[in-house]
Amino acid sequence: MAAPRPRRSVSVRDPSDGCDRLEGTGSWDALEWTKIEPVTRSVSHVNSEFLLEAERVVEEGHGVVLVNTDEAGTLFVTNFRLLFLSDGTRNIVPLGTIPLATIEKFNKMIVKIQSAPRQTDKSASRRLLQIIGKDMRIIVFGFRPRTKQRRVIFDALSRCTKPATIWDLYAFTCGPSKFSNPNPKLRLLNEYFRLLGKDFRRASMSMIEDGSFALSNDLWRISDTNSNYTMCQSYPFALIVPKSISDEEVSQASTFRARCRIPVVSWCDPGTGAVVARSSQPLAGLMMNMRSNADEKLVAALCTQFVDGKGSRRKLYIADARPRKNALANGAMGGGSESSSNYFQSEIVFFGIDNIHAMRESFARLRDYLDTHGATSSDGMSSFLRHGGWTWGGGNLSSMSASVSTLGDSGWLIHVQSVLAGSAWIAARVALESASVLVHCSDGWDRTSQLVSLANLMLDPYYRTFTGFQALVEKDWLAFGHPFSDRVGMPSISGTSFELTRQSSTGSFSSSPMHQSSGPFAPQASNSSHAQNNYSPIFLQWVDCVSQLLRIYPFAFEFSSTFLVDFLDCVLSCRFGNFLCNSEKERQQCGVYEACGCLWAYLADLRSLEGSSHAHYNLFYKPLKHNGPLLPPAAALAPTLWPQFHLRWACPSESQASELEAECKNMAIKFSELQKAKEAAEMKAKEYSVAMETLNAELRNEKQVSSSAMNLAKRASKESAVIKRAIQSLGCRVNFTSSGDCTVDIESNPMETPLKFLHSSPGRESDGTMGHDEKSDLSVSITVEADDVVSSSPLGQVCETLCPLRTRDGGCRWPDAGCAQLGSQFVGLKANFDALDRLSIYDGYFQSE
Repeated sequence: MAAPRPRRSVSVRDPSDGCDRLEGTGSWDALEWTKIEPVTRSVSHVNSEFLLEAERVVEEGHGVVLVNTDEAGTLFVTNFRLLFLSDGTRNIVPLGTIPLATIEKFNKMIVKIQSAPRQTDKSASRRLLQIIGKDMRIIVFGFRPRTKQRRVIFDALSRCTKPATIWDLYAFTCGPSKFSNPNPKLRLLNEYFRLLGKDFRRASMSMIEDGSFALSNDLWRISDTNSNYTMCQSYPFALIVPKSISDEEVSQASTFRARCRIPVVSWCDPGTGAVVARSSQPLAGLMMNMRSNADEKLVAALCTQFVDGKGSRRKLYIADARPRKNALANGAMGGGSESSSNYFQSEIVFFGIDNIHAMRESFARLRDYLDTHGATSSDGMSSFLRHGGWTWGGGNLSSMSASVSTLGDSGWLIHVQSVLAGSAWIAARVALESASVLVHCSDGWDRTSQLVSLANLMLDPYYRTFTGFQALVEKDWLAFGHPFSDRVGMPSISGTSFELTRQSSTGSFSSSPMHQSSGPFAPQASNSSHAQNNYSPIFLQWVDCVSQLLRIYPFAFEFSSTFLVDFLDCVLSCRFGNFLCNSEKERQQCGVYEACGCLWAYLADLRSLEGSSHAHYNLFYKPLKHNGPLLPPAAALAPTLWPQFHLRWACPSESQASELEAECKNMAIKFSELQKAKEAAEMKAKEYSVAMETLNAELRNEKQVSSSAMNLAKRASKESAVIKRAIQSLGCRVNFTSSGDCTVDIESNPMETPLKFLHSSPGRESDGTMGHDEKSDLSVSITVEADDVVSSSPLGQVCETLCPLRTRDGGCRWPDAGCAQLGSQFVGLKANFDALDRLSIYDGYFQSE
């Protein structure tokens, strides 16, 4: 998109002389050349800051004025584009920067300025350079007088815009870089597999090498008869043909079609079996009496039986894109059209779409109209000021009507409507009647590609997505041999290049009648006209038709109008290798896939930077709203100018998207930001919730541990009291120390040394400590230390006489206690309180004194 009109750094008009006419002292003579100082800028600085990868400066000119916007700057010619750098802002000016491949023609002009009446000097002149682009722009540069800068720039353009071979293009110089281009043959096979219902299969290079890609379904098959491009050089290596037709019959049928472009399937309806097929004109001859059995059999096979089981065959429409008179004229040169009597159950329909030459002239008239009535006209004058009036035609109603009718006289919108109407008719026959349609023009690669691809776009929602749109373009335009090199004007594999016409301006900037009275311009050169070449904006016209459908059905497309503009700019610039050469065979011979970058990878990389908020995405896309065919009625097909493309240079402020769409995009961006903030807040809240749950769980565990500890403490206290009473009942005395040790004294004989039973607290070690019972909850070990160790220990009396748990028969009421260990130096008493709890012990044993 064009940048807003910059602040003028130099005036190209003299306000005192008025702006009502260009004669005398009008617009052109007031260029203040003396105020423009040459800007010294090193090429290395430009390289590091403004140039693309592998782009180098060839020539440069200082003090150049872009007349359209009255802006002074430096003009560079690189190996890729013409680059204009503003002296005021030090930025690239989009209007003055154009890729070399996008330049349709350029020419030098001299503006003669009449001297004032009192002056006797010879009429002065100004040196200008006019650039006419294939992207609807006409720009004019003014150069300083008495310098050779214009000639230097002109000669550099002459060399760089006419590369001797295709390998001299910037696409080969730059290389694939990070935008590598996988082999498109694989993508074509994957699209074929999808059409045949075999999309679970994925193509591979081994399939292509061994020919195993020839799959089929009940009706159609993939043929490899053209795998070496021997049958048809402009067709792809793989073709979808009726399953009932053999490869030999396919080869025989090719001899009856212009350039051997036989009828093949472009799209098939998986539900009804109807197809959209394409071919070139038949070689019927002047009298339309030439026939081919193989061709008729192949065409009849397109009329498959209905799947209703009744055995009836569907109808076949043969859509000839040309006017009927043109088809008859081609018959005199060996071509012609089909006869419905020779082709089974068929009907011939002529669409009346003009040829490439008519489209080229119509496009030129539209470009002149926009330049004449635009805000940034190439003569530096606004359309509101031309002819001295404040509005069109100086306020004269007839002049205003004439200027408006100029748009209609260009014929561009009528041609666009014809292509749209023909495509809608084809889609309606397939969708509503389940009929098959065979489409062709003369060679089958211009109007046929337009109609077939646009009808497929209407029929299949998949083609209205980014991935599907790429598959559609690669199949119906690239694989089926639309001659992009010829139509865009670039070198082909033969090494011959398109001769850019450097026409002189014979009294005007262009052929527009509104410019013919703009002033006396002297011619500088004379070259061949466009009528002698094959340049034509056929693909541009098709993208224009897609934009019209996007305008009619804003919810049906995943991509936006901005994507179409950027896509078309990439195609016209020849920066990438996808659209070089005239056929799949030529691109393979040139090694385009390995040596050049990929346009699709570049656009996908742009989208990946911003995601769904990128300008290439359609904010209103609702795939479920239009998940079937688009069948626009005739009343809805009235086209309008495509503002984002047609008006972006002539009317930059009006070319922007509507305020509603821009506001919706801003709202969508804000909504996306709020959505991200909401997700972040929800994630944070979830983290807090998890943290709270963890803390609550830890708190519950702490409470359980605390409760368990309290219960254990109570139980230990109770058991300690029980043990103390039990020991005291044995006549022992229990003493507790401050360190937590428990000492038990037993007085068995006053004459003997008292025995000391030491109970150690948990964690303390003592000699002779007995092992704990692993099955008990709490164990208390009491050890007996004797000063004198004798063989007959008096401690035996403890178990025999003093123990209240001893029975009369010598047994123990506490069998699990294991309290006495005799025959050792130490006697241990181990209490198993679980066993104690299980005993029925009378309270009388533990009564206090």
